[in-house]
Amino acid sequence: MTDSQIQVRFVGATGDSVTEVQASVGDNLLAVAQNHDQPLEGTCEGQMACSTCHVIVDTEFFDRLPEASEMEEDMLDLAAGVRRTSRLACQIDLTEDLDGLTVRIPSESHNMQGI
Repeated sequence: MTDSQIQVRFVGATGDSVTEVQASVGDNLLAVAQNHDQPLEGTCEGQMACSTCHVIVDTEFFDRLPEASEMEEDMLDLAAGVRRTSRLACQIDLTEDLDGLTVRIPSESHNMQGI
């Protein structure tokens, strides 16, 4: 059985850089981002104890995501530059319905591990 592949697009904080990657259905968005050198720190390694993987989901895809948990909403309250379509990348598992998913890296993001 082969993995279904989808396309994911990461838009840089300033909007002038776009990275398009292939990912497998079932992959976690944070892992995909980190594997493709995107500036998402993910300090807590997906345990929802930080907000360093905050992304802004394109409105076209936001309603296709499962609703954020109360715990995720609490972590987003701590993130800088939160928008209506903000989510934590560690909480987004890719599905076929998310083919073409576009997320923006908030301009307030600072990956301290990349320094």
